[in-house]
Amino acid sequence: MRTIVPGLCTAMVLMARGADAQMPLPAARPPDGATLFKQQCAVCHTTNLSDPMRQGPPLVRIVGRTAGKVEGFHYSDGLAKADFTWDEARLDAWLANPQAVIPGVIMAYRQARPETRAAIITYLKELN
Repeated sequence: MRTIVPGLCTAMVLMARGADAQMPLPAARPPDGATLFKQQCAVCHTTNLSDPMRQGPPLVRIVGRTAGKVEGFHYSDGLAKADFTWDEARLDAWLANPQAVIPGVIMAYRQARPETRAAIITYLKELN
């Protein structure tokens, strides 16, 4: 008795014929903002105020928050004296190069890919 597996038979026939045409692979989906945050930001930052502080301040409700003003977190001098509110444009510049936004800050992370920065910022906006 032979069992026929749909799809497998087609692939076997193509291979037997020496077909060099390849089946198209599904398009890879880029990671979403939550995944990127976990991979690239969560080592230093939390997304809530109940977890213990890490190397960086919690980022929940960062969009619209005054820079350098989370109670209980010790900021570098530059951030402590910052006089701006975090918005999408400022976060994008910050993630691209924190030193260019506020010289002398401790954060060393830089993200060159605009689409990655945008996904992370979109995720942070969802936390507001």
